[in-house]
Amino acid sequence: MALRIGVLGAGGRMGTTVCAAIEEAPDLDLVAAVDPAAPGETAQGVAITTDRAALADAQVEVAVDFTHPDAVLDNVVWCLDNAIHVVVGTTGLRDEALDRIGDLAAEADANAFIAPNFAIGAVLMMHFSRLAAPHLPHVEIIELHHDRKADAPSGTALRTADLIADAREQAPGTVMGEVVAGARGADRHGIRVHSVRLPGLVAHQEVLFGGEGQTLSIRHDSTDRTSFMPGVLLAVRSVGDRPGLTVGLEALLGL
Repeated sequence: MALRIGVLGAGGRMGTTVCAAIEEAPDLDLVAAVDPAAPGETAQGVAITTDRAALADAQVEVAVDFTHPDAVLDNVVWCLDNAIHVVVGTTGLRDEALDRIGDLAAEADANAFIAPNFAIGAVLMMHFSRLAAPHLPHVEIIELHHDRKADAPSGTALRTADLIADAREQAPGTVMGEVVAGARGADRHGIRVHSVRLPGLVAHQEVLFGGEGQTLSIRHDSTDRTSFMPGVLLAVRSVGDRPGLTVGLEALLGL
């Protein structure tokens, strides 16, 4: 029997792509679509409503959230309170919000899966960066996204910095020379992160390592939102078998 799926943020660009991917999957059934910004519209033939209660009314088993950083925590809490597994692609969640979700998921009759990036190539980029970090500790991250992205730095950039910081044995000294404040980017665990926002971009990241007489560049480019769909569908199919909170698609890829 097909899993019953609901999408939060169904009228947005990512939500629309998710709805199409679910509709094309023979083992998944799109039964509910929610988006306060798109009342009266449809997603793959399903009427979009403004009320999350539609998820419970449609007996949704897994909800997928691609909404906004201001809304995602409330959505996840509501889903867990209503025994609905939830897969989250919305970024911008703070550490304290993740802690709260973890605590709730540990006690709820539903599980949560959160990933900063669902593109398998991006997950591999982060994995390769973690492998390189002990050998080339000097590193900076440049992430580039479309101009309507709500958060900066991206969740992928922050996750990459966290993985590198955990993997390298020591952090190099601070590089000076900032004439204009902010020119060296944000600081995450001593790693400089630079955010670019321009129309025409989708989601891109380059991790630049430097060593004596050499550099190493690890880059990933999503040129279309369909790049995220294999990872989203993998999480949707897997979340019911992963108790509590799971963070990162690498947990499903054996990395």
